[in-house]
Amino acid sequence: MISVQHLTKQYGKFTAVNDVSFDVKQGEVFAFLGPNGSGKTTTLKSIVGLCLPTHGTILVNGLDVRKRPKEAKNLISYLPQRVIFPETLTASEVVRFYGSIRNISRVAADEALANAGFNGFSDKPVNEFSGGMIQRLGMTVISLPDSPILLLDEPTANLDPQGVKQFRDFILQQKAKGKTIIFSTHLLAEAEQLADRVAIFVSGKLGALESIDDLRTTFLKTGTIEDLYLHYVGSSHYEK
Repeated sequence: MISVQHLTKQYGKFTAVNDVSFDVKQGEVFAFLGPNGSGKTTTLKSIVGLCLPTHGTILVNGLDVRKRPKEAKNLISYLPQRVIFPETLTASEVVRFYGSIRNISRVAADEALANAGFNGFSDKPVNEFSGGMIQRLGMTVISLPDSPILLLDEPTANLDPQGVKQFRDFILQQKAKGKTIIFSTHLLAEAEQLADRVAIFVSGKLGALESIDDLRTTFLKTGTIEDLYLHYVGSSHYEK
């Protein structure tokens, strides 16, 4: 479904992503795990086509993102790390607006909003929302089109425990529909609970790329998954 080969992204003399290669299968939940600044966001933006690689090739369902960007983007719904909506619009207006862009009926947009659980905030302006509620609104928006691929950058960063549970339920629901999902996180437990495979990013490179079970078997015969993460990224970045 997604093939990233020898991806390198440089900003002047700084290399944000250094010769990264991986494939994501159709229907797979794939996690980018690593500390802030490790290259996760740059890699996601490169797949979406928001960031032009310095070197390398990215294929989305066989489409070269550089050569056929519009067709590739039509297959993807993307949730950025920092979601920004017009502050004077209500949640209902935001969802209906983005629904109209994707030719989603108002009935379907309203149903998606009702399922998101805004607890009476649907008709309140975005400037009254907490960071977690804005993040939840973003997840509602990306669920509107029936995109086969979902890319989510640190989707639980601002969520409370209830929001985190809703996110996990959302991922499992989308996986059950056969969607291909990539999400980034610095939380080890989140990757371990949801992902089929995990790519551990360290300073713009891939430190490991395996299923959780294979990582335990191959690298941690006498230890734990936490030990592996500590080995690659260091104790100062470790969070459960």
